[in-house]
Order: sequence, then C-alpha cells, then structure tokens
Amino acid sequence: MADRRLILVTNDDGFYAPGIQALAEALGALGDVAVVAPDQERSGVARLISLGRPLRARPRGELRWTVDGSPTDCAYLAIHELLPRAPDLVVSGINRGPNLADDVTYSGTVAGAMEAALLGLKAFAISLDGRPPLDYGPATTVAVAVAELMLNRRWPVRTMLNVNVPDTRGEPVTGFRWTRGGLRDYGHTVTVREDPRGRPYYWLGGDRLGYYPLDGSDCDAVAEGLAAITPLDLDLTHEKLLAAMSEVDLPGFERR
Repeated sequence: MADRRLILVTNDDGFYAPGIQALAEALGALGDVAVVAPDQERSGVARLISLGRPLRARPRGELRWTVDGSPTDCAYLAIHELLPRAPDLVVSGINRGPNLADDVTYSGTVAGAMEAALLGLKAFAISLDGRPPLDYGPATTVAVAVAELMLNRRWPVRTMLNVNVPDTRGEPVTGFRWTRGGLRDYGHTVTVREDPRGRPYYWLGGDRLGYYPLDGSDCDAVAEGLAAITPLDLDLTHEKLLAAMSEVDLPGFERR
C-alpha cells in the first residue's frame, strides 16, 4: 500500500448511500480507497464532533468502517486511528442534493472534507444537484478529475474545494466553472404540531425557493448545467475588516 496513493472517502448520507458507493468505486482507479462513513444519515449536522460520548467503529471489509457519529467524527477517527497512514486525499460525498452558497455552513458533507483540510490534508466535498432517481455517473467523472488535479499539485494548507454537479440525467457534464459561493433563498419556515399530550413540537426548514443571481456564483454555474468548483479558505478572519478596525478604540479599554 505504501507505493499507492491512499484516498479516504466519507459522507453524511451514510455508509450504504449510493453516492458514496459510486464515488469509492470510481476513485479506485487512482489508488487505494478507504471508506469511513456514518452508520446512518447525518445530513445537516455541520461540524458536529462527539466529545461527550464514545464512538464505535465497525469493520465492513478491507479499509471499510461504519461509525456511529458525524462526518467530522469519521474523518477525525479515520485519520488519527483507523487508517494505516495519513491519506493523500480526502473526498466527502457524493451528496444527494446540492451544497451551494450558505449550504456549506450546515452541510455534514462539507464538514467531512473540512475536518481533513484543517488537519493539513488535501480535501474536497462533492454534491449532486437534482431529485431522485439520481444517476451518479457524471458526478463520479467530475470527482475523479478533481481528485487527479489535487493529487498532482501542491495545495495551500487549510483550504478545500466544494464541488457541485448538475443533474444531467445520465448525460456527461460538458464543462465547469471556478466559482464563488452564491446566495440562496431558503424560504425559512417553522411547522408547529402538537404531540399526543398537547405539547408543541417544531419542524425547522422549508422548500429551497431558488437563488439570487450573482455574477460568478456556484448557483449560477449549476443552473447553467456546469460543474461549480468553489475554493474555500478555512481561516475565517475577515482581513479587510480587521485592517479597518485596527485603529478603532473600545470604550473603557486600552488598545495594545
């Protein structure tokens, strides 16, 4: 194995989801593929990490494990304990549904890749826009191309790529665009119900109503039938605001 690249695959749809199975099979052309993924769907958990309880990892074959935790748990556990060495690349997906614009702050798929990037590894997340039944074939082709790109060049530390692929209903994806994160309309709703004892409970969320056109955005690219590749910098410091505030005083305190 030392002579071959090692690629870690994870997701938030769960170990048995068709997207991760298709991804792992396709990436096998580039090296040895390890799959460490949640034992059930963990969508929308963002960067949840299980610090208050133990985790269980169950072997599911050679270089295959399910974990009763989040995508972040899976990446952390795989990199620090389960794998024979640090992977050359970490890929999270293929997610069932897009992770565009502000989705990256909620997405367990993005978080799996983010954990790896924060640990200094090359990583990207990949998602497929569209509704079931989904054909993951075109998205796997994009995934392999992005994996080859990252494996074969130096990469800035603590950065990652967020890839979104349009649903082409089995037809090849004809192009891509380097993009920025867009702006989506989520139609924020709260549905209120009562349990059998008359106590209220709440369902958060609602239909995604669409997106706002924004030049160069991931939303625009996918709407045009292109794969959107968005570089993410995991240093959240707002450098321009920091510079602007550097001479501003806080009342009652000495600026040093």
